[in-house]
Amino acid sequence: MRNPELAIKVRAVDRHTPIVKSLRWPTESATQEFARQLAQHPSLQGAVVTLRGDLGAGKTTLVRHLLRTLGVSGRIKSPTFALVETYELPNFTVWHFDFYRFSDPREWEEAGFRDIFCGPGLKFVEWPEKACGMLPQADLDIDLVTELDESRAVRLTSYSALGVALLVGTPLLQEPP
Repeated sequence: MRNPELAIKVRAVDRHTPIVKSLRWPTESATQEFARQLAQHPSLQGAVVTLRGDLGAGKTTLVRHLLRTLGVSGRIKSPTFALVETYELPNFTVWHFDFYRFSDPREWEEAGFRDIFCGPGLKFVEWPEKACGMLPQADLDIDLVTELDESRAVRLTSYSALGVALLVGTPLLQEPP
């Protein structure tokens, strides 16, 4: 059950009619190019980005490419077992969450993640449905589906002014003239 009072306390998000964009990533290099362009958007550093898709759909791969573009060097681990990996960048912090192992949304609260989501920084959340009702509304939701030819069908949905800015400000998402 969603707790609207909690969502309001965690993060006030302006309400917008969602904007949906669809694309196809035929190869991992297309994923990398999308990540490169999205990472260059200055508003990204304050966003909550949820990532949906089956195991192996490319959620962590997308985050790895984004983190590399943002300047993270060294090993970039999947947060599947640790629940969260943190990356300190010169101007902001990035948190990469993976709630796959959650069996109850209350585990989010018990893990102490409320303070992180109330603070500044970029948050990537894999398996957000496992923390249903506890997370603030995402600015941008990225849903990945693996096609038979191993390409990825991608649906991007914005839920805030920041999410709209990310969609509008990413060249790969622009409509052709």
